[in-house]
Amino acid sequence: MDGNFVERGGLWVVGQGVLLCAAIAGGILCHGQWHSFALTLCGVGLLLIAGGCGLAGASSLGQNLTPFPKPSASTRLVTTGIYSLMRHPLYTAVFCGSVGWALVWRSWPALLAGLALALLFDGKARREEHWLRQQFPEYSAYERKVRRFVPWVY
Repeated sequence: MDGNFVERGGLWVVGQGVLLCAAIAGGILCHGQWHSFALTLCGVGLLLIAGGCGLAGASSLGQNLTPFPKPSASTRLVTTGIYSLMRHPLYTAVFCGSVGWALVWRSWPALLAGLALALLFDGKARREEHWLRQQFPEYSAYERKVRRFVPWVY
């Protein structure tokens, strides 16, 4: 792998890709493992949240959008839009989407992959925040005001 790929946090990207594929495949290949209308409805709700967070996050980032956790030298710090409510809306979107997918398909393997994604994104976000604090002195104040994934909670 290219050194720049690894230096920018590319292994985190590979890990999330593997887990996301596992969630998708798990839902398709191992579906219908339980029957609960309430959980299916929760899954639909999570998919809607994922769509909203994803669109709002991508829109707010604009040209800053990248899968890599390490910001480039030309990156500007975005703290407006959905970023005024949560520091990592795109990670929240993928996590909520994968868990929602698992609940809609009623799949244990997909749900496990989705929960593993949550752990991966927590680690990726912590690493990214380290780099953001190095590049943007004002990031420390921002992270004291805005929660990581869930507004006002976490």
